[in-house]
Amino acid sequence: MQPSAGTQAVDRAAALLVEILSAQQQPTFTELQRRTGLAKSTLSRLLSSLERHELITRADDATLRPGPVLTRFAHSDRPTDELISLAAPALQALSEATGETVNLAIKVGYEVEQIAQVDSTYLMGNVNWVGMRVPLHCSALGKVFLAAGAVLPDGRLTKRTAQSISTRPALEEELNRVRAQGWAVADSELEPGLVAVAAPVRSSDGSVVAALSISGPSVRLLPERFAELGALVATESDRLSRQLGYSPKQKAGAA
Repeated sequence: MQPSAGTQAVDRAAALLVEILSAQQQPTFTELQRRTGLAKSTLSRLLSSLERHELITRADDATLRPGPVLTRFAHSDRPTDELISLAAPALQALSEATGETVNLAIKVGYEVEQIAQVDSTYLMGNVNWVGMRVPLHCSALGKVFLAAGAVLPDGRLTKRTAQSISTRPALEEELNRVRAQGWAVADSELEPGLVAVAAPVRSSDGSVVAALSISGPSVRLLPERFAELGALVATESDRLSRQLGYSPKQKAGAA
């Protein structure tokens, strides 16, 4: 018995979704066409359907990624749900103040995982970072944890871009700046042209349990704005820390 046209379309869309979710690197339209052998028109129609239902999303770099429905489901009913709920006003406040992408992240092993996001209001700069993990040493979020005492694995520091810090003395010098000013910057260190400014969120014992960041393209987040953005994100991070029971008078603990 041959499947109906409707069933065949569902099967193809499901197979495409599995292909996107299981790919080690987010695929482009061209890569998906090569892997599946589907005609351009058929592939375009199926992807448009998945996108309408928020099962996938298209990033600025033309790659296809899991959409909001899947990321919300993947991160539901977790121990961090209360943190995400408490952080929502801070994320929204930073979004309204800057119009840029705002993220909440936690440390997972030697990486940072972003667990909540408010998208940029600009056309350029929207990438769904929720669920993505990035290295500690070349991200603003990661530097926040390192400055608070998190450790890196042994071996050479990975250079994600030409601007990535690649030596431990240089990284320690950078972390001293982070400790002194209370916020961190990564300028084209994770991705070329991507700038992020982050600050720590502390729990009642003073340890850094999360970090907030503002990120966007370098054409908008210029160096002369770093101090302004750092003050903004630090203010909201401090407010969230107080909600978690932290008192600024107490000694900060390690991450």
